[in-house]
This record gives sequence, structure tokens and C-alpha cells, in this order.
Amino acid sequence: MAMFITDQAWEALEPVLKVPRKSQYGRPRADERECFEAVLFVLHTGIQWKHLPRTFPPKSTVHDYLQHWVGRQAFRQLLARVVGMLVQRGRIDLEECFIDATFAPAKAGGQGVGLTRKGKGTKMQLIVDAEGLPLGVSIGTAGQGENKMVQGTLELFAPETQPERLIGDKAYDDDALDATLAELGIEMISPHRSNRLPENVTQDGRPLRRYKRRWKVERTIAWLGNHRRLLVRYDKQLSVFTGFTLLGCLMIVMRHLT
Repeated sequence: MAMFITDQAWEALEPVLKVPRKSQYGRPRADERECFEAVLFVLHTGIQWKHLPRTFPPKSTVHDYLQHWVGRQAFRQLLARVVGMLVQRGRIDLEECFIDATFAPAKAGGQGVGLTRKGKGTKMQLIVDAEGLPLGVSIGTAGQGENKMVQGTLELFAPETQPERLIGDKAYDDDALDATLAELGIEMISPHRSNRLPENVTQDGRPLRRYKRRWKVERTIAWLGNHRRLLVRYDKQLSVFTGFTLLGCLMIVMRHLT
């Protein structure tokens, strides 16, 4: 049942998503492509596992495959591979990248859930290129400062896909962060907080002109919101929710691969 991905796309995904068979005996194992498309169906519709249509493999099998892929960091590997391919083809512009975070409520609790004025939830930080293609994403507790998550997000990047500039909102106005990123060869551009003293101003008008294009990362967050599984966190395991988030990013960049 091929609903969500083309044959060409599956050729790129299959080597990483191949699930080894435990034994040569017993029932034939479920087809990886059918299970992967069932996971995509859950990601896009946000339905509960028990409501998975019978046209897909059994929900327990699909969930087992998802756990296997999440445990092997398969979606993270695939996102990094596709982003690297697009960089080589000149389809990704690393000169001007944007960063922002969004909140996903988690009313049922779970791993990595923090408490905020909006309630319990998880924070998702996203870095996109100049056209809004997601390059990397990290998940943290909702109460964690966005400026404290940047280094963890950048650790997921390969050297050839590292941004030259990062443009964010006032949440990223942090001198210590600026210095850390400068050591990595990354320029951080963000407007100053209102409580910064005039003698401590570090940004001038020319770099801040790039800030007017920060809407591109907000647009990408809206694209991810088309996957209803990411709007509200139902998965108590942080690794599973992270896997769904990476998969949402992967589906966006896969459109530009062919």
C-alpha cells in the first residue's frame, strides 16, 4: 500500500529502514515500506494506534518497527543524509539560517515534560536554511531557555551542513551564546532584549536587516503543524516523540530531493 512516498523516495530510505529478521523460521516479517507508511499515517492524522486502519499491518507490529527505527536513530540518520545530499547539489543555502522554538502540550505527562504558564509540555527547537528547509531539530523540556538549547541542536549537524549565520528572536540575545557560536565560526544575529544597557549593545543595523526574513522558520513550524501528531504530544516516551518530529522534518526535505 504505497500512499505517502514514491518508489524513488523509498529507494533512498530503504537501506536505513531495513529491519533484520530474527529467525529464518516462523511467519514472514511485515513489509518495512507498509509499516513506514503506517507510521506516516499516524504522524499526519494524529490518530491513536488502536484506530490504525486494517489496510496497514497490525498496530503492534507497526509500533515495534517504529521503536526499532527510533532506537537506531534511523530518522536522524536519514535527515542528515538527505540534507547533506541537498547541500552537495546546491539546493540548501547555509549562509543565512533561522532558528526558533515552539511548544507542544503534553497533558498526559511523560519523559522530558516541563511545566510552564501554558501547562505541561515539550519544547521543539528548529533550524532551517534560507528557504525554510529544516536542517535539524532538538527536543527539550518546555521550561528550558531557548538559548540553552542551541548547542545541543547544533551538535546534530555534520561540519558540511553547519550554518554560517543563525538568525533568531530576542530569546537568543545572549553574549555567552554569541561567543560560543563565534568559536564555531557561526554568527548569531538577534535583536536585543529591552533590558540591555546602551553600552552593552553588540548588534548593529546591517546584520539585523536579515531579521525581517525570520518568518521563514515560522512558516516551517506551520508546515510541521500539518502533521497532527506533533501539535499535541501523546507519546510518553521522549524518544518516540523525537522520532515523529524528525520524521516530519524528513518528509519536508524529501520533497526537494527528486
